[in-house]
Amino acid sequence: MPSPNEIRKGTVVNLNGELWFVVEFQRVSPGKGSSFVRTRAKNLQTGKVIEHVFKSAETLTFEDVSYKKMQFLYESGMLYTFMDNQTYEQVELDQDQIGNEKKFLKENLEVTVIMHGQTPLTIELPKKISYTVTSAPPAVKGDTASGNVTKEVELDNGLKIQTPVFIREGDQIMVNTETSSYSERINE
Repeated sequence: MPSPNEIRKGTVVNLNGELWFVVEFQRVSPGKGSSFVRTRAKNLQTGKVIEHVFKSAETLTFEDVSYKKMQFLYESGMLYTFMDNQTYEQVELDQDQIGNEKKFLKENLEVTVIMHGQTPLTIELPKKISYTVTSAPPAVKGDTASGNVTKEVELDNGLKIQTPVFIREGDQIMVNTETSSYSERINE
C-alpha cells in the first residue's frame, strides 16, 4: 500500500470514497515526533479545495488516472467540450469539474484532461497561456510618479488582469495561470 511519502503534485488519492487531486504538497519532518505530509487537495466531484495532513504511518489508496492532451472546443451552457486531436474523441466536463480554470479557457487552447478510466475528472492548464489584449486604456502621464504602474486590460477570452502601463490594445501577452497575473509581453 502506498504511503503519504509517495504523494506528488497531481496524485489522485481515494479518501473516504471520494477522489482528491493533490494541488500542493509539503513534507514536514519535525525535530520530535513522526513526519507528515501537508497537502492542498481538490475534490474531483465537487471542486472543493481543502487542506489535509497525512501522517507518515497512514496507508493510502492512490487512483490510477491518465492524462490526455485535448483541445478546448466550446462552452455550451454549463458544459465545456474538449477533443482529442489524435482520435477526435470528445468529452464534456461541467462547470464544477473545471472550477476556476474556466476563466482561462479560450477556443483551441490545448489542456490536459485528467481521466479516471473513461470518465473525465478535471483539467490541468499550461503554466502560461498566450492572449491578445482587446481593450487597454491609454497610459496617463504622471501615473508612474504616483506609483500607479499597472492598469487593467481585457483579453480575447474576456479575462481582465493587471498589466504594466506600456501594454497596448493588440499586444500579445503571456498570463501565468497559477497566479492569474501578467507574465510577459510576446515580441513579434
